Amino acid sequence: MRIVIVGAGLVGTQLARHLIQEKHDVSLIESNEERARHASNRLDCLVLHDEGNKLSALKEAGIAKADALVCVTGSDEVNMITCSLAASRYPELLKIARVRNDDYVRLNQTGEETHTHAAEGSVVQPSSLHSRPEGTRVPERVLDIDHFVHPDVESSQAVLSALAHGAVGNILAFTGTPYELGSIDIAAGSSFDGLRLTDYRSLVEGESLVTLVERRGESLLPKGSTTLVKDDRIHILAREAEMDHIFRLAGRTEKPLRRIGIVGGGRAGALIAGGLLDRDPEFGKRGKLFSLFKSFIPKNGRRVVIIEQNYGVCKDLAARFPEALILNEDISDESFIAEERIGDLDLIITATANQELNIIVAIYLKSRGVRRAIVLVTSSGYEAIARQLGVDVVIPMKTVVVDSILSRLLGGGIRGVHRLGDGSIGIIEIEIGPDSPAVEKPITAFRLSGGGLVMLVNRGIGSFIPLGDYMFKAGDKIALIAKNGNEAEIEKFFGPSK
Repeated sequence: MRIVIVGAGLVGTQLARHLIQEKHDVSLIESNEERARHASNRLDCLVLHDEGNKLSALKEAGIAKADALVCVTGSDEVNMITCSLAASRYPELLKIARVRNDDYVRLNQTGEETHTHAAEGSVVQPSSLHSRPEGTRVPERVLDIDHFVHPDVESSQAVLSALAHGAVGNILAFTGTPYELGSIDIAAGSSFDGLRLTDYRSLVEGESLVTLVERRGESLLPKGSTTLVKDDRIHILAREAEMDHIFRLAGRTEKPLRRIGIVGGGRAGALIAGGLLDRDPEFGKRGKLFSLFKSFIPKNGRRVVIIEQNYGVCKDLAARFPEALILNEDISDESFIAEERIGDLDLIITATANQELNIIVAIYLKSRGVRRAIVLVTSSGYEAIARQLGVDVVIPMKTVVVDSILSRLLGGGIRGVHRLGDGSIGIIEIEIGPDSPAVEKPITAFRLSGGGLVMLVNRGIGSFIPLGDYMFKAGDKIALIAKNGNEAEIEKFFGPSK
């Protein structure tokens, strides 16, 4: 594919780096000279120092021959106008805009609520394994933009999904199936500490699969000879009902999280509060993720505290969430933490715009007695740091956005992408078309040079982990885990016949 990206910030450069690695033709436009120079020195692609909302710059970047335009500048308006400008000249171009304004979110919400969890929506809860019902109306595109990406909506969904299992690890739920991918660190002395994977079945009953092991910064596709050790971070595919038991085997025993604090009352914090309190109808229609949380803790058993330094924001939050305790305080004030007994909370969620503050506050409050902490950070680099420092769940917002964009971009039957660990391995969701070369071939015929595994299949109303006698069928929706750089092979095997 040929893709033009407008904006060379963290999201733009991370997206470009991944696409270049997968052998796509990428052009990057950046108005800031220093950012443009930085991107040019580090990326093997055309980088233009120019305004992305100028037609001349888009033409120089090759928009006339491009398959897609992705606008990820820091301005919602620039992103939307640039997409609309390109649409006026190139109507067949796929156009994606990152936006944060709540009004744009609501404007796009009605049409996307049955669609967004799919590859064409939230990456933290993929749903190419859950097809759009027949007869569902496809919404009109706003300003002729094909897809909006809402970072705060998607990151808040990731938080609530992790909360469904006690905030002991990240949860990736496959909507429309009973399966989830749980990520958890192995505790010393637990049942998994020292477990050889050939003995896994004797310990874990039911249908489950260890899909990835992270060890000392390296991501490993496990084999039967792999032995798990303490501090390994493992990613296990299992049924939702069995995930809590598996987490306990990893050494994580939990009590209900009834007293929950949210630091930061901005968009992300408000969305999380809305999911906890079931008070935000615009964002409450997001499917399985919210019903999961409501089944975890009864609504009348929760106490939600929101801590926000801005008085005006606190007034808005108090009107929006009357059942929550809104504290207009500075979280860095130690006397306030003692007076309000913040250390007695079961869980703290730090969701301010300052990722360093989020990490520091979470670690400090855990030292004061808070049992669990979820932190929002900007980039995946801080994710590893925060986890090493003892944060239970870390949500890297930029990575969530990049994965969401990739899910909308890729072809060949690919409907969703979610990268794991250090980003070198990802989950790819695929719907097998009737003209795919994979149809009627056995699973043993699927081999990737870089390594990969088909881990989940949705066929009709049933979902299962495929065994050696599985045959690919037209209409199957599958999830596979593979190393980066294999996209061309995956498209060749599963995509339409040439």
